[in-house]
Amino acid sequence: MIMRPGQQLLLPANPVFIWFSLILALMGNMLMNMGLWGRAAWMPDLLAIALVFWSVHQPLRIGVGVAFAFGLVMDVHQGTLLGQHALAYTALGFGAIAVHRRLLWFPVPQQALQVFGLFLGAHLLQLIARMAVGGSFPGFDLVLAPVIEALLWPLASVLLLAPQRRAPNPDDNRPL
Repeated sequence: MIMRPGQQLLLPANPVFIWFSLILALMGNMLMNMGLWGRAAWMPDLLAIALVFWSVHQPLRIGVGVAFAFGLVMDVHQGTLLGQHALAYTALGFGAIAVHRRLLWFPVPQQALQVFGLFLGAHLLQLIARMAVGGSFPGFDLVLAPVIEALLWPLASVLLLAPQRRAPNPDDNRPL
């Protein structure tokens, strides 16, 4: 793939780090759901951010199947309609893989604007699934969650790409 001007060459992603970050995001979601606010509608979904990030940056390793499996785990943890999170995460994974080549051409702030649509669609899918089986409307605070997730995208990009960054000044010990 042709890199855009000024983009830094990255090391290959370590699969152990990818899975560690996904499991850490899953545990973060679980802790937030049991925390002070409970299952507040405005709380960001850290696992969704990590799944979209790795689906964009490593689409051959993290795809729709991984998103579905993590969605089932979240459904079981929250005791919600089985498949609600799985459907949303699967749609997120598919959408992220569909736009991953185009998305990587943009700087991170513009990427955040583009992934906002993915996050908003996932939350709407969860809302439709919940309302279809007679669930209650969580309120208009639900709109804040995709906004917060899009605002967290630059932070996720910095943290999750940090192990792949190469040294900026090559020398005899680091030829690239």
